[in-house]
Amino acid sequence: FVFKLTVAKQQDHFFQAAYLEERDAWVRDIKKAIHCIDGGQRFARKSTRKSIRLPETINLSALYLSMKDPENGVKELKLEKDKKVFNHCFTGTSVIDWLVSSNSIRNRREGLMLASSLLSEGYLQPAGDTSKAAAEGLSDTPFLDLTDAYYYFPDSGFFCEGNSSDDDVVLKEEFRGTIVKQGCLLKQ
Repeated sequence: FVFKLTVAKQQDHFFQAAYLEERDAWVRDIKKAIHCIDGGQRFARKSTRKSIRLPETINLSALYLSMKDPENGVKELKLEKDKKVFNHCFTGTSVIDWLVSSNSIRNRREGLMLASSLLSEGYLQPAGDTSKAAAEGLSDTPFLDLTDAYYYFPDSGFFCEGNSSDDDVVLKEEFRGTIVKQGCLLKQ
């Protein structure tokens, strides 16, 4: 999942994503940024275009760790939609329900704002056409409080069964199991 970006000064920059969707999102945003700059426009990611402002007291990293707690966190499930099986994921509604039950928010509207922030910061990833379309700006909010909008934690071992593309077969095999230690390699 490495890609190279060569800038005008003939410098090469290498980027390594943790998984296919992250790589594709980076490539999409970089292409859009290039197109905007060439056209003399300002670039803004669609997922953050509505300027989500959170109170200073909210720590997204700590909230993410609470959400991942095996006992009290958001439950990862095996969900099925359109003849596809999504492993290690959860619905948008279950995220908002968990935020309400954990007293992290006062109402579902605040939950949408907080979940959208988690999504735009990479703590949650969209899994499925409905949630991916919303994250790309085709909906009023980047995060959807719906039972058919699926999401997953980036380091959860998520994979999708039932697709015919080779990429999904690779994802299925590559992301099975538990991450013991996570790190990154840098190359210049």
